[in-house]
Amino acid sequence: MRIDFLDPADAEFIETIAYYNLQSDGLGYEFAAEIKRTLERILQYPNAWTPISKRTRRCRTSKFPYGLIYQIRSDSILIVAVQNLHKHPDSWKSRLKIDQI
Repeated sequence: MRIDFLDPADAEFIETIAYYNLQSDGLGYEFAAEIKRTLERILQYPNAWTPISKRTRRCRTSKFPYGLIYQIRSDSILIVAVQNLHKHPDSWKSRLKIDQI
């Protein structure tokens, strides 16, 4: 199964890596590695993580206050948001059509 990112989710991922690297040298790369581990958990157990709507789930990272908001599609996992869980928890909904939430 492949992993696809919505463009805004991909931008969030890249921006967050840059932000953490500004905070501490190499911290952004630790964040990227944590996201990779989280993606691996999702691929291994796609239905195991918290449902936050009819079609959407959230898997929290272990070391950072982030969650991956995703949907299981027929042949892929769609990452809707790389979300800071302390900011705007429902902002991801505007990225999908009502019938996709």
